[in-house]
Amino acid sequence: MTPSQTPGPPRSICLLRLSALGDATHVVPLVRTLRRAWPGVALTWVIGKAEHRLLEGLDGVEFLVYDKATGLAGMRALRRRLQGRRFDALLQMQVAARANLLSAFIPAGRRIGYDRSRAKDLHGLFVDERIPDRPGIHVLDAIGSFCEPLGLRQDQVAWELPVPDEARAWARSQWPGDGAPVLLVSPCSSHALRNWRAERYAAVADHAASGGWRVVLCGGRSALERETTDAILAAMRSPALDLVGKDTLKQLPALLERADLVLTPDSGPMHIANAMGSKVLGLHAASNPARSGPYSDPRYCVDRYDDAARKYLGKPAAALKWGAKIEREGVMDLVEVEDVVAAFERYRADRRP
Repeated sequence: MTPSQTPGPPRSICLLRLSALGDATHVVPLVRTLRRAWPGVALTWVIGKAEHRLLEGLDGVEFLVYDKATGLAGMRALRRRLQGRRFDALLQMQVAARANLLSAFIPAGRRIGYDRSRAKDLHGLFVDERIPDRPGIHVLDAIGSFCEPLGLRQDQVAWELPVPDEARAWARSQWPGDGAPVLLVSPCSSHALRNWRAERYAAVADHAASGGWRVVLCGGRSALERETTDAILAAMRSPALDLVGKDTLKQLPALLERADLVLTPDSGPMHIANAMGSKVLGLHAASNPARSGPYSDPRYCVDRYDDAARKYLGKPAAALKWGAKIEREGVMDLVEVEDVVAAFERYRADRRP
Protein backbone atom coordinates (compact mmCIF):
# COMPACT_ATOMS: atom_id res chain seq x y z
CA MET A 1 0.00 0.00 0.00
CA THR A 2 1.15 3.49 -0.73
CA PRO A 3 0.37 6.17 1.84
CA SER A 4 -2.66 8.37 1.35
CA GLN A 5 -2.11 11.68 -0.36
CA THR A 6 -5.09 13.24 1.43
CA PRO A 7 -4.64 15.34 4.62
CA GLY A 8 -5.69 12.39 6.77
CA PRO A 9 -7.36 9.01 6.55
CA PRO A 10 -11.11 8.92 6.05
CA ARG A 11 -13.08 8.36 9.23
CA SER A 12 -15.94 6.55 7.52
CA ILE A 13 -16.41 4.74 4.20
CA CYS A 14 -19.57 3.23 2.76
CA LEU A 15 -19.24 0.31 0.33
CA LEU A 16 -22.17 -0.27 -2.01
CA ARG A 17 -22.24 -3.70 -3.62
CA LEU A 18 -25.52 -5.58 -3.44
CA SER A 19 -24.84 -8.68 -5.52
CA ALA A 20 -23.94 -11.26 -6.64
CA LEU A 21 -22.29 -13.83 -4.38
CA GLY A 22 -19.09 -14.02 -6.42
CA ASP A 23 -18.77 -10.25 -6.75
CA ALA A 24 -19.43 -9.78 -3.04
CA THR A 25 -16.58 -12.21 -2.41
CA HIS A 26 -14.37 -10.01 -4.59
CA VAL A 27 -15.05 -7.03 -2.31
CA VAL A 28 -13.61 -8.77 0.78
CA PRO A 29 -9.93 -8.21 -0.22
CA LEU A 30 -10.74 -4.48 -0.58
CA VAL A 31 -12.14 -4.53 2.97
CA ARG A 32 -8.89 -6.13 4.14
CA THR A 33 -6.84 -3.50 2.28
CA LEU A 34 -8.76 -0.64 3.87
CA ARG A 35 -8.48 -2.22 7.32
CA ARG A 36 -4.72 -2.73 7.04
CA ALA A 37 -4.17 0.89 6.04
CA TRP A 38 -6.64 2.46 8.45
CA PRO A 39 -7.50 0.17 11.38
CA GLY A 40 -9.76 2.83 12.89
CA VAL A 41 -11.87 3.60 9.82
CA ALA A 42 -15.60 2.88 10.17
CA LEU A 43 -16.66 0.63 7.28
CA THR A 44 -20.32 0.25 6.35
CA TRP A 45 -21.40 -2.11 3.55
CA VAL A 46 -24.80 -1.80 1.86
CA ILE A 47 -25.37 -5.36 0.67
CA GLY A 48 -28.01 -7.77 -0.64
CA LYS A 49 -29.80 -10.37 1.49
CA ALA A 50 -28.10 -13.53 0.24
CA GLU A 51 -24.69 -11.86 0.16
CA HIS A 52 -25.15 -10.80 3.77
CA ARG A 53 -25.94 -14.39 4.79
CA LEU A 54 -22.63 -15.42 3.25
CA LEU A 55 -20.51 -12.62 4.76
CA GLU A 56 -22.25 -11.90 8.06
CA GLY A 57 -19.60 -11.72 10.78
CA LEU A 58 -16.92 -10.15 8.59
CA ASP A 59 -14.82 -8.37 11.18
CA GLY A 60 -14.81 -4.58 11.27
CA VAL A 61 -17.80 -4.12 8.96
CA GLU A 62 -21.27 -2.76 9.68
CA PHE A 63 -23.74 -4.32 7.24
CA LEU A 64 -26.89 -2.57 6.04
CA VAL A 65 -29.05 -5.06 4.14
CA TYR A 66 -31.11 -3.82 1.20
CA ASP A 67 -33.77 -6.20 -0.10
CA LYS A 68 -34.21 -5.62 -3.83
CA ALA A 69 -37.87 -6.61 -3.56
CA THR A 70 -38.57 -3.51 -1.45
CA GLY A 71 -37.77 -1.16 -4.33
CA LEU A 72 -38.02 2.56 -3.71
CA ALA A 73 -39.62 2.05 -0.28
CA GLY A 74 -36.54 0.15 0.82
CA MET A 75 -34.32 2.95 -0.44
CA ARG A 76 -36.24 5.49 1.59
CA ALA A 77 -35.99 3.21 4.63
CA LEU A 78 -32.22 3.11 4.18
CA ARG A 79 -32.08 6.92 4.03
CA ARG A 80 -34.07 7.13 7.28
CA ARG A 81 -31.71 4.66 8.87
CA LEU A 82 -28.76 6.84 7.86
CA GLN A 83 -30.33 10.07 9.06
CA GLY A 84 -27.74 12.24 10.80
CA ARG A 85 -24.83 10.32 9.26
CA ARG A 86 -22.53 11.36 6.42
CA PHE A 87 -19.73 9.17 5.10
CA ASP A 88 -16.40 10.64 4.10
CA ALA A 89 -16.52 8.47 0.97
CA LEU A 90 -18.99 6.23 -0.85
CA LEU A 91 -17.50 3.48 -3.03
CA GLN A 92 -20.25 2.80 -5.59
CA MET A 93 -19.13 -0.62 -6.88
CA GLN A 94 -22.22 -1.64 -8.86
CA VAL A 95 -23.39 -0.03 -12.09
CA ALA A 96 -26.90 -1.52 -12.35
CA ALA A 97 -29.73 1.01 -12.42
CA ARG A 98 -31.13 -0.08 -9.05
CA ALA A 99 -27.76 0.28 -7.33
CA ASN A 100 -27.15 3.64 -8.97
CA LEU A 101 -30.47 4.97 -7.71
CA LEU A 102 -29.91 3.50 -4.25
CA SER A 103 -26.57 5.31 -4.02
CA ALA A 104 -28.42 8.65 -4.20
CA PHE A 105 -30.00 7.88 -0.82
CA ILE A 106 -26.58 7.52 0.85
CA PRO A 107 -25.04 10.81 2.11
CA ALA A 108 -21.32 11.06 1.39
CA GLY A 109 -18.68 13.73 0.85
CA ARG A 110 -16.97 11.83 -1.99
CA ARG A 111 -18.75 9.53 -4.41
CA ILE A 112 -16.36 7.20 -6.21
CA GLY A 113 -17.53 5.06 -9.12
CA TYR A 114 -16.37 3.09 -12.12
CA ASP A 115 -14.40 4.45 -15.05
CA ARG A 116 -16.40 5.40 -18.12
CA SER A 117 -15.66 2.18 -20.02
CA ARG A 118 -17.31 0.07 -17.30
CA ALA A 119 -20.13 2.49 -16.45
CA LYS A 120 -23.72 2.02 -17.63
CA ASP A 121 -27.29 2.84 -16.60
CA LEU A 122 -26.43 6.52 -15.99
CA HIS A 123 -23.76 5.55 -13.46
CA GLY A 124 -21.85 8.78 -14.09
CA LEU A 125 -24.73 10.89 -12.79
CA PHE A 126 -24.37 9.35 -9.33
CA VAL A 127 -20.58 9.67 -8.83
CA ASP A 128 -18.12 12.55 -8.90
CA GLU A 129 -14.85 10.57 -9.00
CA ARG A 130 -13.84 7.48 -10.94
CA ILE A 131 -11.40 4.60 -10.56
CA PRO A 132 -8.58 4.30 -13.12
CA ASP A 133 -9.54 2.93 -16.52
CA ARG A 134 -7.52 -0.29 -16.85
CA PRO A 135 -8.95 -2.57 -19.53
CA GLY A 136 -8.16 -6.26 -19.46
CA ILE A 137 -8.09 -6.81 -15.70
CA HIS A 138 -9.96 -9.26 -13.50
CA VAL A 139 -13.18 -8.14 -11.81
CA LEU A 140 -11.49 -8.49 -8.42
CA ASP A 141 -8.69 -6.12 -9.45
CA ALA A 142 -11.21 -3.59 -10.75
CA ILE A 143 -13.01 -3.68 -7.40
CA GLY A 144 -9.68 -3.48 -5.60
CA SER A 145 -8.83 -0.27 -7.46
CA PHE A 146 -11.63 1.57 -5.63
CA CYS A 147 -9.11 2.33 -2.91
CA GLU A 148 -6.85 4.24 -5.33
CA PRO A 149 -8.76 7.56 -5.30
CA LEU A 150 -8.33 7.36 -1.51
CA GLY A 151 -4.55 7.17 -1.93
CA LEU A 152 -4.04 3.41 -1.48
CA ARG A 153 -3.06 0.47 -3.65
CA GLN A 154 -4.33 -3.08 -3.19
CA ASP A 155 -1.01 -4.86 -3.43
CA GLN A 156 -2.06 -8.07 -1.69
CA VAL A 157 -5.22 -10.10 -1.89
CA ALA A 158 -6.59 -11.81 1.21
CA TRP A 159 -10.10 -13.09 1.92
CA GLU A 160 -10.42 -14.87 5.28
CA LEU A 161 -14.15 -15.31 4.84
CA PRO A 162 -16.11 -15.49 8.10
CA VAL A 163 -16.74 -19.25 8.45
CA PRO A 164 -18.08 -20.32 11.86
CA ASP A 165 -16.58 -23.35 13.61
CA GLU A 166 -19.96 -25.09 13.51
CA ALA A 167 -20.07 -24.71 9.71
CA ARG A 168 -16.71 -26.43 9.41
CA ALA A 169 -17.86 -29.14 11.82
CA TRP A 170 -20.92 -29.72 9.61
CA ALA A 171 -18.75 -29.95 6.49
CA ARG A 172 -16.41 -32.45 8.20
CA SER A 173 -19.37 -34.65 9.07
CA GLN A 174 -20.53 -35.05 5.46
CA TRP A 175 -17.88 -37.56 4.37
CA PRO A 176 -15.01 -39.36 6.11
CA GLY A 177 -11.52 -37.93 6.09
CA ASP A 178 -10.11 -41.15 4.71
CA GLY A 179 -7.62 -39.62 2.30
CA ALA A 180 -9.70 -40.16 -0.85
CA PRO A 181 -9.48 -37.05 -3.06
CA VAL A 182 -12.76 -35.19 -3.53
CA LEU A 183 -14.21 -33.77 -6.74
CA LEU A 184 -17.00 -31.42 -5.70
CA VAL A 185 -19.40 -30.60 -8.53
CA SER A 186 -21.45 -27.39 -8.24
CA PRO A 187 -23.25 -27.65 -11.56
CA CYS A 188 -25.39 -24.52 -11.79
CA SER A 189 -24.81 -20.82 -12.24
CA SER A 190 -27.55 -18.27 -11.59
CA HIS A 191 -27.20 -17.54 -15.34
CA ALA A 192 -28.77 -20.62 -16.92
CA LEU A 193 -26.97 -20.16 -20.25
CA ARG A 194 -23.63 -20.65 -18.50
CA ASN A 195 -24.62 -24.15 -17.37
CA TRP A 196 -23.25 -27.40 -18.81
CA ARG A 197 -25.22 -30.50 -19.77
CA ALA A 198 -25.97 -33.00 -17.00
CA GLU A 199 -24.74 -36.01 -18.99
CA ARG A 200 -21.38 -34.31 -19.51
CA TYR A 201 -21.00 -33.65 -15.79
CA ALA A 202 -21.84 -37.33 -15.24
CA ALA A 203 -19.16 -38.47 -17.68
CA VAL A 204 -16.47 -36.40 -15.95
CA ALA A 205 -17.67 -37.51 -12.50
CA ASP A 206 -17.50 -41.18 -13.56
CA HIS A 207 -13.99 -40.61 -14.88
CA ALA A 208 -12.93 -39.18 -11.53
CA ALA A 209 -14.64 -41.99 -9.60
CA SER A 210 -12.87 -44.61 -11.72
CA GLY A 211 -9.58 -43.16 -10.45
CA GLY A 212 -10.55 -43.49 -6.78
CA TRP A 213 -12.02 -40.01 -6.29
CA ARG A 214 -15.05 -39.33 -4.15
CA VAL A 215 -17.67 -37.31 -6.07
CA VAL A 216 -19.81 -34.82 -4.13
CA LEU A 217 -22.62 -32.70 -5.60
CA CYS A 218 -23.62 -29.39 -4.03
CA GLY A 219 -25.93 -26.53 -4.89
CA GLY A 220 -28.89 -24.48 -3.81
CA ARG A 221 -32.58 -25.19 -3.39
CA SER A 222 -33.90 -24.02 -6.76
CA ALA A 223 -35.91 -26.35 -8.99
CA LEU A 224 -33.25 -26.05 -11.71
CA GLU A 225 -30.47 -27.19 -9.37
CA ARG A 226 -32.54 -30.13 -8.15
CA GLU A 227 -33.48 -31.19 -11.68
CA THR A 228 -29.89 -30.84 -12.91
CA THR A 229 -28.54 -32.86 -9.99
CA ASP A 230 -31.12 -35.61 -10.47
CA ALA A 231 -30.16 -35.82 -14.14
CA ILE A 232 -26.47 -36.06 -13.28
CA LEU A 233 -27.09 -38.84 -10.74
CA ALA A 234 -29.30 -40.73 -13.21
CA ALA A 235 -26.60 -40.60 -15.87
CA MET A 236 -23.73 -41.64 -13.59
CA ARG A 237 -22.56 -45.24 -13.31
CA SER A 238 -20.72 -44.53 -10.05
CA PRO A 239 -22.17 -43.44 -6.69
CA ALA A 240 -22.01 -39.80 -5.62
CA LEU A 241 -22.81 -37.93 -2.43
CA ASP A 242 -25.79 -35.63 -3.02
CA LEU A 243 -25.66 -32.52 -0.82
CA VAL A 244 -27.66 -30.27 -3.13
CA GLY A 245 -30.04 -28.11 -1.11
CA LYS A 246 -28.68 -29.39 2.20
CA ASP A 247 -26.20 -26.66 3.13
CA THR A 248 -26.62 -23.03 4.13
CA LEU A 249 -24.68 -20.09 2.75
CA LYS A 250 -22.58 -20.18 5.92
CA GLN A 251 -21.82 -23.89 5.42
CA LEU A 252 -21.07 -23.59 1.69
CA PRO A 253 -17.54 -22.10 2.08
CA ALA A 254 -16.63 -24.84 4.57
CA LEU A 255 -17.92 -27.47 2.15
CA LEU A 256 -15.96 -26.02 -0.77
CA GLU A 257 -12.87 -25.79 1.43
CA ARG A 258 -12.89 -29.58 1.94
CA ALA A 259 -12.79 -30.30 -1.80
CA ASP A 260 -9.56 -31.05 -3.63
CA LEU A 261 -11.05 -29.77 -6.89
CA VAL A 262 -14.32 -27.91 -7.59
CA LEU A 263 -15.97 -28.40 -10.99
CA THR A 264 -18.34 -25.54 -11.82
CA PRO A 265 -19.35 -23.02 -14.47
CA ASP A 266 -18.79 -19.30 -13.93
CA SER A 267 -20.74 -18.98 -10.67
CA GLY A 268 -20.71 -17.77 -7.08
CA PRO A 269 -19.35 -21.12 -5.80
CA MET A 270 -16.41 -20.76 -8.19
CA HIS A 271 -15.28 -17.58 -6.47
CA ILE A 272 -16.12 -18.75 -2.96
CA ALA A 273 -14.08 -21.93 -3.55
CA ASN A 274 -11.18 -19.82 -4.80
CA ALA A 275 -11.42 -17.59 -1.72
CA MET A 276 -11.30 -20.68 0.51
CA GLY A 277 -8.12 -21.92 -1.16
CA SER A 278 -9.58 -24.77 -3.22
CA LYS A 279 -8.58 -25.38 -6.82
CA VAL A 280 -11.26 -24.80 -9.44
CA LEU A 281 -11.95 -26.51 -12.75
CA GLY A 282 -14.00 -23.74 -14.30
CA LEU A 283 -16.09 -24.14 -17.43
CA HIS A 284 -15.98 -21.05 -19.66
CA ALA A 285 -17.52 -20.33 -23.02
CA ALA A 286 -20.16 -17.72 -22.21
CA SER A 287 -17.71 -15.64 -20.18
CA ASN A 288 -14.01 -14.82 -20.25
CA PRO A 289 -11.98 -16.63 -17.56
CA ALA A 290 -9.33 -13.90 -17.68
CA ARG A 291 -11.96 -11.49 -16.40
CA SER A 292 -14.21 -13.64 -14.24
CA GLY A 293 -12.48 -16.96 -13.69
CA PRO A 294 -11.00 -18.19 -10.39
CA TYR A 295 -8.70 -15.36 -9.39
CA SER A 296 -5.86 -17.21 -7.69
CA ASP A 297 -5.26 -20.09 -10.09
CA PRO A 298 -6.95 -20.38 -13.51
CA ARG A 299 -4.71 -23.26 -14.67
CA TYR A 300 -7.48 -25.84 -14.59
CA CYS A 301 -10.14 -23.83 -16.38
CA VAL A 302 -11.49 -24.88 -19.76
CA ASP A 303 -11.54 -21.80 -21.98
CA ARG A 304 -13.78 -21.84 -25.05
CA TYR A 305 -14.57 -18.14 -24.92
CA ASP A 306 -12.69 -17.32 -28.12
CA ASP A 307 -14.45 -20.18 -29.94
CA ALA A 308 -17.78 -18.78 -28.73
CA ALA A 309 -16.91 -15.29 -29.93
CA ARG A 310 -16.02 -16.57 -33.39
CA LYS A 311 -19.09 -18.80 -33.69
CA TYR A 312 -21.76 -16.48 -32.29
CA LEU A 313 -20.34 -13.00 -32.93
CA GLY A 314 -18.13 -13.57 -35.96
CA LYS A 315 -15.01 -12.11 -34.40
CA PRO A 316 -12.20 -13.21 -32.08
CA ALA A 317 -12.50 -12.63 -28.34
CA ALA A 318 -9.70 -10.05 -28.56
CA ALA A 319 -12.00 -7.86 -30.68
CA LEU A 320 -14.82 -7.83 -28.12
CA LYS A 321 -15.39 -5.24 -25.43
CA TRP A 322 -13.73 -6.42 -22.24
CA GLY A 323 -16.30 -8.23 -20.15
CA ALA A 324 -18.66 -9.06 -23.01
CA LYS A 325 -20.88 -12.07 -22.25
CA ILE A 326 -21.81 -14.60 -24.93
CA GLU A 327 -24.80 -16.11 -23.18
CA ARG A 328 -26.39 -17.81 -26.17
CA GLU A 329 -28.38 -21.02 -26.38
CA GLY A 330 -25.94 -23.92 -26.81
CA VAL A 331 -22.76 -21.91 -26.18
CA MET A 332 -21.63 -24.20 -23.35
CA ASP A 333 -21.76 -27.18 -25.71
CA LEU A 334 -18.45 -25.86 -27.03
CA VAL A 335 -16.94 -27.25 -23.81
CA GLU A 336 -16.40 -30.94 -24.56
CA VAL A 337 -16.11 -33.77 -22.04
CA GLU A 338 -12.61 -34.40 -23.35
CA ASP A 339 -11.62 -30.81 -22.52
CA VAL A 340 -12.74 -31.21 -18.92
CA VAL A 341 -11.18 -34.65 -18.48
CA ALA A 342 -7.89 -33.22 -19.77
CA ALA A 343 -8.08 -30.36 -17.25
CA PHE A 344 -8.89 -32.86 -14.48
CA GLU A 345 -5.86 -34.93 -15.46
CA ARG A 346 -3.65 -31.83 -15.43
CA TYR A 347 -4.71 -31.26 -11.86
CA ARG A 348 -4.07 -34.90 -10.93
CA ALA A 349 -0.60 -34.72 -12.45
CA ASP A 350 0.20 -31.53 -10.55
CA ARG A 351 -0.98 -32.87 -7.18
CA ARG A 352 1.06 -36.08 -7.31
CA PRO A 353 4.05 -36.14 -4.91
